[in-house]
Amino acid sequence: YLEKRQVSTFLYSVLKLKICHNVGETAVEEFHCNNGFNDLIIDTKKSAVVHRKHETSRKEAEDESRLPALEAAYTSILRNLEEDTDRDGLLRTPLRAAKAIQFLTKGYHETIDDILNNAIFDEDHDEMVIVKDIDVFSLCEHHLVPFFGKVHIGYIPNKKVVGLSKLARIVEIFSRRLQVQERLTKQIAMGICEALQPKGVAVVVEAAHMCMVMRGVQKMNSRTVTSTMLGVYLEDPKTREEFLALAMHA
Repeated sequence: YLEKRQVSTFLYSVLKLKICHNVGETAVEEFHCNNGFNDLIIDTKKSAVVHRKHETSRKEAEDESRLPALEAAYTSILRNLEEDTDRDGLLRTPLRAAKAIQFLTKGYHETIDDILNNAIFDEDHDEMVIVKDIDVFSLCEHHLVPFFGKVHIGYIPNKKVVGLSKLARIVEIFSRRLQVQERLTKQIAMGICEALQPKGVAVVVEAAHMCMVMRGVQKMNSRTVTSTMLGVYLEDPKTREEFLALAMHA
């Protein structure tokens, strides 16, 4: 009797597991049929878009709230230059200058996650990718005058690639700040490295500095070149030479 009861209990357990399994399969099939995963992905993307829009609105509101103080500061500068801030040409100059400086330093309020926007893709590519001659404009933090030039970027993917325009946007994030060229070069390279985790990153920046052209030594044709090499570009001279030959070739 005991053996029969044990067998019956065992068969009941098997039958219960089978029913649960079938119910689970049905639920999964229904979830797929109803595009459950797609809906989940879409909802996640929508949430990210809403969050970015909220952040943009918040940053715009913060900029707007700071305008009066910046406008007053520019008014004070003009008056201390013994300018008449009430004359026609200067009436709105403090406000325009305040808005301009906010635009030229907007990189302080942006992050790489903001601009990448899921534009990183799985790709079985392990050869060098180079985007060169990216225009760059920034403000020297020592004199608040511009420096400008070109950025050349190379990276070797590690199963992931990024939309090419995003490399230019990463340059924008770090250049729209008060900068020195040496730090700008390193920040661009480190930003790409952290976002993509590639095998290597190389960045070269060539720029003319108005603090050397418009004032000081006033050398019109001087150019400053800086570079940052990470990963295989730092470790392997041949890889570094290949990048430099391709990037710096006119």
